[in-house]
Amino acid sequence: MKALSVVDVKTFSLEEMEKPRAGLGNVVIKVAYCGICGSDLPRYFNGAVHSFPQILGHEFSGIVEEVGENVTSVSRGDRVAVAPLVPCGKCEFCQKGEPAMCTHYSFIGSRQSGAMAEYVEVPARNCIKIPNHLSLKEAALVEPLTVAIHGVDRVNLHSGAKVLILGAGTIGLLTLLTLRAKGAGEIIVVDLNPHKISIAKQIGADVVINPKEQTLKDYFSTHDLPEIVYETAGSALTQVQAVEFVKKRGKVVYIGTCTKDILFPPKVFEKILRGELEITGSWMSYSSPFPGYEWESGIRYMAEKEINVQPLITGEFKLEDKEQPFQKMIEKDSKHIKLLYNMNEN
Repeated sequence: MKALSVVDVKTFSLEEMEKPRAGLGNVVIKVAYCGICGSDLPRYFNGAVHSFPQILGHEFSGIVEEVGENVTSVSRGDRVAVAPLVPCGKCEFCQKGEPAMCTHYSFIGSRQSGAMAEYVEVPARNCIKIPNHLSLKEAALVEPLTVAIHGVDRVNLHSGAKVLILGAGTIGLLTLLTLRAKGAGEIIVVDLNPHKISIAKQIGADVVINPKEQTLKDYFSTHDLPEIVYETAGSALTQVQAVEFVKKRGKVVYIGTCTKDILFPPKVFEKILRGELEITGSWMSYSSPFPGYEWESGIRYMAEKEINVQPLITGEFKLEDKEQPFQKMIEKDSKHIKLLYNMNEN
């Protein structure tokens, strides 16, 4: 089989490898589509992998090609999306039904071979069947959608709530789609990229703000603050703004990964106290029974057309294109949201 491996910093190698076999409790997936996640970028550009070589890819869909011993949940020919977390099942948190908190987990595409390949071996219990009327291309976005669903549900969202989303990348836009499906009220989306906020407006944002044109301070000087803020950009600036621009007794959910030190001015930090804010983090997309309701909900939202992810898919590539989609994702004011490798379209 063909597989795309990171073999060094900023170095991909397209290699011919032996097709994996399905071990006990596992299956082999013939990969249809695999998305590129923002977390894959440092793995390629900075060599932030656990070891070289590493086959990346954890957002994917495909068809069950081979079934190992003791597998009864899926059969050969099933169309599936795959949850990439492989919890140990033995630690304190796994025993409590909190797989995302597992202390000895593996992860497809990070700690074990991923789906930027024609075939990948995965645990059968990580496979979620997808209905025939949902395309494999759309199903490749189930994983990031579940991250958004999990994040939205970290706080109580009442119907009609005014919400602010900081960041209009893949997770920010999927958070927008999830909030719209769950009955949120006015949704404001903020991003510096004009193309991304244009897509946000297209898929349901009531208000879009580009801080290059209007600051949040200026906007909220004449508008009510939101009840809930979802921070998805992972910027040290927006991680402070999430607290700065939320209503008293409001809620802040941090979804974006922290990349730099965060400095809270005293007046902003004091809002947590004076406003009695509810602040929480959101990590991955899993609950019990594994992989969790997020996965069944995500597939149902997509299959029933309550959430349409197609506007977010902005390009397809072959494994032979190697780093081309990675380069496109880091272009200044990139017009791309979700780029996919297409391995076996049919």
